[in-house]
Amino acid sequence: MNIVALAGGLSSERDVSIITGKKVAKALRNNGHKVCLLDVYMGYDGDSIDNIFDIDYDFTKDINAIGENAPDIETVKKSRKNQAEECFLGKNVIEICRKADIVFMALHGDVGENGKLQAAFDVLGIKYTGSGYIGSALAMNKALSKKMFLSSGIPTPNGRLFRTEEECLEWNEFPCVVKPCSGGSSVGVSIPKNRDEFKKAVKEAFALESEVLVESYVKGRELSIGVLEGKALPIIEICPKEGFYDYKNKYQAGLTDDICPALLPDDVTKALQSMAEKVSETLMLEAYARIDFILDSDNNMYCLEANTLPGMTPTSLLPQEALAVGISYDELVEILVNESMKKYN
Repeated sequence: MNIVALAGGLSSERDVSIITGKKVAKALRNNGHKVCLLDVYMGYDGDSIDNIFDIDYDFTKDINAIGENAPDIETVKKSRKNQAEECFLGKNVIEICRKADIVFMALHGDVGENGKLQAAFDVLGIKYTGSGYIGSALAMNKALSKKMFLSSGIPTPNGRLFRTEEECLEWNEFPCVVKPCSGGSSVGVSIPKNRDEFKKAVKEAFALESEVLVESYVKGRELSIGVLEGKALPIIEICPKEGFYDYKNKYQAGLTDDICPALLPDDVTKALQSMAEKVSETLMLEAYARIDFILDSDNNMYCLEANTLPGMTPTSLLPQEALAVGISYDELVEILVNESMKKYN
């Protein structure tokens, strides 16, 4: 097949997306496909796109790792060749995607994972991997997800959505978790222990988004569960050597120990996997996803969020879970494509 691996964009997870796209494109080529690795925001400025799947085009040649901090998006915007163009989609992106048999969505966060691009592709008749626009929107907005969880009997930490810093002053429970409502990769997430830390955390979160979710802090084990073809994969436990599973600990090798399968009693494992499948169904997710949980000392589970386009970087969780059941990285990428194609058959 001719496949576009669509990466980059303007979210705080841009660098993560590029590394995901780079690895996915390599796997797809290993599997015999023709691939165009494309930055959704920068686009393609070549003279012709007639043979785009046959030329040696790779905008990631000098990009080999994810930095310790999220990228400066304003700097990214200034690096675009056509500064007069305000559209999110770069030059020739739609035209190239229309030429593909399917677009592998290697995007993370914001436009790309929140359903907006999925809706546009649906209108244009472009096939793509992962969930549709409804599931993507529900999962990306953590406040909406929480409402869906509560209405479906899925345990989740208590929380409240705020739209101004002043409103946040009504919160009076510490420690707590402060996070942008629709962010990813833990960018802007803090765990303040007192009022002063809370004010700082809120300011940092509002600098990223206009809505901020504050949740009760649940002390426990951090777990994640991939859902593939409607069935849960083995559970992975995430053990940061310092702090919590923030952006730096996620993507810098050696800072986090991942245990897969997680060392849990059989009944707890089955309950968590069943709950992950229920979350996927509740949020109307398709093809694949990854669900994050906290398990407290009494083995009470709390669903934190769902990821509709989980990372596929060297330190990402979904490939590790698949490998635990004998699915290699290249095989996983092929499964994600084939499972996504079922939406159109």
